[in-house]
Amino acid sequence: MNPQVVLLVISAYFLLLFLISWYTSRHVTADTFFTGDRQSPWFLVAFGMIGASLSGVTFISVPGEVGNTNFYYFQVVLGYTVGYFTIAKVLLPLYYRLNLISIYSYLEDRFGFWSYKTGAFFFILSRALGSSLRLYLVASVLQLILFDDLGIPFWVSVLITVALIWLYTFRGGIKTVVWTDTLQTAFMLLAVVVTILFIGSELGLKSLGDYISSVAEDSRAEIFNWDWKAGTNFFKQFISGAFITIVMTGLDQDMMQKNLTCKNIGEAQKNMFWFTIILVIVNLLFLSLGVMLYLYAETKGISLPDKTDQLFPLLATEHFSAFAGIVFVLGITAAAYSSADSTLTALTTSFCFDFLQIERNYAPEERVALRKKVHLAFTALMFLLILSFHWLNDQSVINSVFIIAGYTYGPLLGLYSFGLFTTWRVKDRIVPYVAIAAPIVTFVIASNSEQLLWGYKFGFEALILNGLLMFLGLYLLRKKD
Repeated sequence: MNPQVVLLVISAYFLLLFLISWYTSRHVTADTFFTGDRQSPWFLVAFGMIGASLSGVTFISVPGEVGNTNFYYFQVVLGYTVGYFTIAKVLLPLYYRLNLISIYSYLEDRFGFWSYKTGAFFFILSRALGSSLRLYLVASVLQLILFDDLGIPFWVSVLITVALIWLYTFRGGIKTVVWTDTLQTAFMLLAVVVTILFIGSELGLKSLGDYISSVAEDSRAEIFNWDWKAGTNFFKQFISGAFITIVMTGLDQDMMQKNLTCKNIGEAQKNMFWFTIILVIVNLLFLSLGVMLYLYAETKGISLPDKTDQLFPLLATEHFSAFAGIVFVLGITAAAYSSADSTLTALTTSFCFDFLQIERNYAPEERVALRKKVHLAFTALMFLLILSFHWLNDQSVINSVFIIAGYTYGPLLGLYSFGLFTTWRVKDRIVPYVAIAAPIVTFVIASNSEQLLWGYKFGFEALILNGLLMFLGLYLLRKKD
């Protein structure tokens, strides 16, 4: 693919993002960055959250992973529906009733200072790692199809990437993100549809029925795995999907901050309902794309890459038509920034409210300058983390994201479960130690489960074990009164 064409497409795309940023940040106040003035239309939030939830991981890693684990990932997606129902009926009413900006301030009212800081810390840790890993995947692809040909080293291309995100979010914050995510979701889904249609035409598929048959009859389209020992067993994946959704959306400042920009709880719940339906359909579309990519490679006699994450980029940039390749570039660029921009905003919000106590400790005229410094600091942190993943990561990114979530979101799952479903108080000062111990014990058990549990192998359900250990620790720390 011609690097000049790729550069032109990406430049035009960013010009559009900057125009949106300018438009949405014309009349901002000190609170607009954090709350969007609570005027976001629910349908924009719902559609934009699709892109933020999927990111570059789903765009590249999920289709490639079909070659390793068939459609088993869809078992996780089915579990998502239970998680989103829980969020809409349990967590959103709580957040709106308390009129929260940072959702972790609930923990201060429920347990105390140290529990509050523990929850906020684990969110920042998990989101910084997870989002940097997602952006690393896309940065690697852009390096392959553009920056290598221009002679630009990886660290420079990553610096350009994160700097551009900072530039179009530093003023409008979440208000800008709600609108840019809508645009980015549209480009991402357009890329998937165009790719499927292109492959179908190359394989001689004529009708919708032909497309469905070609996917359904492929052995890789197997959805359910009933082997209880396997990490991809249905019950493990389904239950894990429900809990992953609760923690990675319902207990995640990034995802909830968008919901909290809706006008009221009714619109926020409506957003969550339609978002769930669309997300299930879109994930099935991505998995179907995975089968189509493998069928295309086999039909054309194309050698498969060593990493499944490289399959889609390889075919799009070296074997697809020029138009399909350009659409792929737009899709992968949109996938990268739809997740990263909201993450930077959420990390800034959490740190400003949960650690700096910006509303309590700083005058209104000081808050904007302080917020900009924090926003820039997290941009720098993301840059450093992406470079670290460039040297360390050696597996499918979709698996890496869920592994990180299992160990970092577990303490949040335990804290919120204990707070919502019991009336006990805890010994607040000891909570951080329990939150550190729970993931460590989880790691030891999961690493040795095949020897200890008669061949049972932990998958994503390590998150549930982690949350359960945190809950148990809080139970043991409950106050007698």
